[in-house]
Amino acid sequence: MIRIKYYHILFFLTTINLNSQKIADSLKGFKINDLEYLEMRGANVMLAHDFYPESHQGGVGIIQNGFRIATNGDLRLEPAPGQWQPVPKVGVRQVDLKNQVIQVRMSYPDPSKNGKGFNPIAYPDLQLAYDLKVKANGKSFILSIDLEEPIPKEWEGKIGLNLELFPGILFGKTYYMDTDFGLFSRQANGPGYYTKDGEYRLEPLAKGQKLVIAPDFPAQTLEINNRVPESKLELLDGRAIHSNGWFIVRSLVPSGKTKNAVEWEITPNVLDGFTYDPIIQHSQVGYHPNQDKIAIIETDPNAIEVAFAKLYRINPLGEHIEVLTKEPKVWGNFLRYKYLQFDFSEIRDSGLYVLKYGKSLSQPFQIHKNVYKRGVWQPTLEYFLPVQMCHMRVNDRYKVWHGLCHLDDARMAPVALNHFDGYLQGSSTLTAFKPGEHVPQLNQGGWHDAGDFDLRVESQASTVQGLAHIYEIFDLNYDNTSVDQKSRIVEILKPDGKPDVLQQVEHGVLSIIGGYSALGRFYRGIIVPTKRQYTLLGDPVNHSDNTIFSNSLADQNIPVGLAGAPDDRWVFTEENPARELSTAAALAAAARVLKNYNPDLAAKCLSIAKGIWTSNDQEAFIPKLELAVELLRTTQNTEYAKYLIKNTEGILADIENTGWIVGQALPLITEPLFKKQLHTAVRGYFQKVVELGKKTPYGLPYEPNIWGAGWGIQNFGMKQYYFHRSYPKIFPKDYLLSALNFILGVHPGVNTSSFASGVGVRSLTQAYGMNRGEFSYIPGGVGSGTALIRPDFPELLEWPFLWQQTEYVLGGGTTDYIFLVLAADQILNDLP
Repeated sequence: MIRIKYYHILFFLTTINLNSQKIADSLKGFKINDLEYLEMRGANVMLAHDFYPESHQGGVGIIQNGFRIATNGDLRLEPAPGQWQPVPKVGVRQVDLKNQVIQVRMSYPDPSKNGKGFNPIAYPDLQLAYDLKVKANGKSFILSIDLEEPIPKEWEGKIGLNLELFPGILFGKTYYMDTDFGLFSRQANGPGYYTKDGEYRLEPLAKGQKLVIAPDFPAQTLEINNRVPESKLELLDGRAIHSNGWFIVRSLVPSGKTKNAVEWEITPNVLDGFTYDPIIQHSQVGYHPNQDKIAIIETDPNAIEVAFAKLYRINPLGEHIEVLTKEPKVWGNFLRYKYLQFDFSEIRDSGLYVLKYGKSLSQPFQIHKNVYKRGVWQPTLEYFLPVQMCHMRVNDRYKVWHGLCHLDDARMAPVALNHFDGYLQGSSTLTAFKPGEHVPQLNQGGWHDAGDFDLRVESQASTVQGLAHIYEIFDLNYDNTSVDQKSRIVEILKPDGKPDVLQQVEHGVLSIIGGYSALGRFYRGIIVPTKRQYTLLGDPVNHSDNTIFSNSLADQNIPVGLAGAPDDRWVFTEENPARELSTAAALAAAARVLKNYNPDLAAKCLSIAKGIWTSNDQEAFIPKLELAVELLRTTQNTEYAKYLIKNTEGILADIENTGWIVGQALPLITEPLFKKQLHTAVRGYFQKVVELGKKTPYGLPYEPNIWGAGWGIQNFGMKQYYFHRSYPKIFPKDYLLSALNFILGVHPGVNTSSFASGVGVRSLTQAYGMNRGEFSYIPGGVGSGTALIRPDFPELLEWPFLWQQTEYVLGGGTTDYIFLVLAADQILNDLP
């Protein structure tokens, strides 16, 4: 026993010595670490790890005392660029460890974005190449630009080095520029002026050689010194034109200079011995007594000791009664933090609880068998979906979310068009309608997607299909909304005796079928033609003059006028067999649940779905498989079962993506060999899931690209329910419950908000929805959540304009969430 203790003590002391040396090195100043960014205790500087400058992720970024304060340090062609303005092509990062320099060759234009791609950008006639560099300089770093050639004469005075400062933590803070000083205002203020090119700009907040940001808030104090006397620093308000702009520091490139054409010395103030406070991550809603309850504790990687975690019950007097104390399990390192797991699954008594680790205290949460029965999934169904309904007026007691909109839908989009939001119209309209001609039957049904107000057919279809599955699996006859398709009025929190889910399914189907009836095919999408309309904040009734083609609605006192006005939305078409099959699958599912609610509409859904099955012979295996399953479940025609059995090889080869779909049809398939082969393949996939679950302390994979991973994790959880339901002896309930916990607060980073707005004690209350201009949210909207600032910083900012973190969407982003909550409630309440 003594010898064992000796080795434990020796290991502990060795760990202390190693960490002490690491801490001592980090206190000396910036060094390039193994992940190729500058690092010191309390500050990091990344260069070109991120590649999304359109949404404030790119160039040089600074993390200071655990918070990302600046980004997009790079040469730009405008003082305050917006979303569709030129960004440079990013080259390969080069690391010079000897001189502690990181640099990347950048150039204008970027051929992959110049009039191409999902969001095409119009580049000017400018060829410009340069090296963007950061160099460690003690507790400062040098940010500089080396040009390949001097700035062309016609571009002098227009090109400069920009660094964007996150506004959300600066409102009400102060700054010094040399001896001048000022405040960061919550709104953009004049005076302003017009350039020779007619562009409106705000006068700089300050000009000089030395800028100090937030001098009276040490955790945010940042000093920038200009080292090129031919130019000055300018502090700009980037919100003159773009409501989602940030504050910007800028220096123009002087005439004739190439080497160190712009050079700044930047010093982020770091708190002495900065240590990341432990973050306790738990479900902001709480837990069912039958549920595994594992809180994740995110700690500083320099933390050596593991403290005891405590669980307290809150009594009616507000007293904290200790009910459990234990040493949390050390999971290990993930991203930039060290993670612990505090398992309190043994606590099953109903009540209000709070967790404590060290000096960190969690938000309160509940343990109760009815934890998921009220205020968790309902906001999405009774607020978010109604608010997103197009072609309706949406009332909410004293409030109108939006007026009766888009009654003039829609004009046929021009041919050979690459729309700025990713819509492509080919050389033909694929219909009898000519470009610019009004297409009838499109001014009904559908939901606005996110804050962009467009109707993507895949969003409409997947929402319909998801809601149809929710209705039939969970027998959801909940009613708290009035939907009147005749008057086109929605009343939130006003029951009308009809299941809300079926009314929403009907609304989505009206849009899809209306388009199919008019066009003879599914539309690709319906969207405004101009960026000015696209960036609208607020009520979409202001998109157009809202006049319609005929007088069919005259008896409803709806304005009548000429169709085809320039402000009308465009409808796009496409040749896309996979999307056609997926949309048909949604209609086949809708036909089942609408059969008794709206028989005529259900019959149309089934007729179209069958027609697509017969006519679409393209290779799109999984969508075809999905349609076969939905048609089999709707019609019980053995033709579709035979298709599944015929394609056994393809199903088994991609069981991860096919097993959950085919599992829904197993009760209707009688072939024993098929079922046996399916179970064998699913058992193999389960082992892969187990391995994926080991990759993170959250028990499931977290691998975001640009957007946060929340929607993908919801989708993973939804599929896990089907695997658990169809193959209960193979798949446990654990993974779908872990996915739900992730959405509700058990996720990386300091912000432990529920991704579902208005759900739980802490949630996203600034989000990218139609009311983002008011720095507000829509209850029940689900953001994509915590994004990854590359290579290792999880971030969820309290800021409504970052679509890659807080954007709402239709489709699975909405329905998978409702599904997951109801699935958890069903499974947990079925347990003893």
